[in-house]
Amino acid sequence: MSERIEADICIIGAGSGGLSVAAGAAQLGRKVVLIERHKMGGDCLNYGCVPSKALIAAAAHAHAVRRGAEFGVDADPRVDLARVMKHVHGVIAAIEPNDSVERFEKLGVRVIKAAARFTSSSEVEAGEYRVTAKHFVIATGSSPLKVPIPGLDKTPYFTNETIFDNTVLPEHLVVIGGGAIGLELAQAHRRLGARVSVLEAKQIMPKDDPEAVAIVRYALEREGVVIRENAAVTAVAQADGGVAVTITRDGRNEVITGSHLLLAAGRAANVEGLGLDAAGIKYSRKGIEVDSGLRTSNRRAYAIGDVAGGLQFTHVAGYHAGLIIRRVLFKVPAKTDNSAIPWATFTDPELAHVGMTEAQAREKGLAVSVARWPLHDNDRAQAERELHGLAKIVVVKGRVVGATIVAPHAGDLILPWVMAISQKTKLSAMAGLVAAYPTFSEISKRAASSYFTPALFSNRTRFVVKVLSWFG
Repeated sequence: MSERIEADICIIGAGSGGLSVAAGAAQLGRKVVLIERHKMGGDCLNYGCVPSKALIAAAAHAHAVRRGAEFGVDADPRVDLARVMKHVHGVIAAIEPNDSVERFEKLGVRVIKAAARFTSSSEVEAGEYRVTAKHFVIATGSSPLKVPIPGLDKTPYFTNETIFDNTVLPEHLVVIGGGAIGLELAQAHRRLGARVSVLEAKQIMPKDDPEAVAIVRYALEREGVVIRENAAVTAVAQADGGVAVTITRDGRNEVITGSHLLLAAGRAANVEGLGLDAAGIKYSRKGIEVDSGLRTSNRRAYAIGDVAGGLQFTHVAGYHAGLIIRRVLFKVPAKTDNSAIPWATFTDPELAHVGMTEAQAREKGLAVSVARWPLHDNDRAQAERELHGLAKIVVVKGRVVGATIVAPHAGDLILPWVMAISQKTKLSAMAGLVAAYPTFSEISKRAASSYFTPALFSNRTRFVVKVLSWFG
């Protein structure tokens, strides 16, 4: 006999977005049911942002030791991958209590650990429970895309969901996919001592500014990561205790052999098994269809985060959660606005971006100007020997419409430009700020200032100064 539960809000999925909605709604006095079929914290905590950054941090320490001679410090790192992964899982464990069942139950959330499936437009079945609610929020996230490569079903491979359980350093890791996940894990494993090859069907980091991507590509290749672009994978197979990957490139076939394979060729929205048809919710392979307010074709139901088919970032899921709280609880007609959503790829150097790229702005027919400043002209960068990078700002009529930074901590450095775009700030405001010296953040001020340099030191300005000198 199923237990029936009535709720104000029923949330399916306990990842970043779902947890944020649940916590906010419960603390505002609403009756909340949260359904999760697997791990609390979702992909970000267990398989994505948290473990990957912990692995990157370990790899960065190994890399820093190897570079010590540049600074007069000689050392030789010894990498124990089992201990590295113990560190990774230790970081996950430290954060887990924030996302735990116990914490959310203390907040007043009814947590059900089971798979959820709509049985009608107003009811969800989960294990032994049937939940009816005034509103549903679908926050089921995404999973590694299962690419139809011949032989893949018979060949062992890692995804981001399994690679953090590996405790033996690959002799040669072959990575299929040149997006953020593939490149971050490729560089981390290379720094930990593995040989690494990246295979990308088109160009690596295709959504980012090509000028910035070129800097990241150079950094990875300089460290020994082999990158093959325009390489279509046509088959994979087991070979000699490892893997053999066949690619077609420039009209010719080539076989890449390695000890291990990592599949990082994109993400697919988790829409299967939810009974969306029974709920009258329209969806496709790309995700659930939503309007600008994240409402689905079922007026009771909303979709947020990766499953909503847009930008697949944890911070976007959090942003969506805030909109749901405003719409559902405060009845504010909030709508999504992606014009100032940043993203970052945590390679070294990091690449962070917000707004339009130069190419996108020109495609729109805008009168584009570009302000830039190279990292090698930054004194802090010289002190730390981090010389490959830049700040590139896209400007239209004196206002910032896009920014890209390639530098250490670029993910942190991009925030002022997020504010500049969201607040429609003039570039002169950034140029007028005082930046602490010596810091990497000076590249933003210097890039902004460079926009005004030609006018400041023009013949016209020199004439004005000369005239003013006549008055004393």
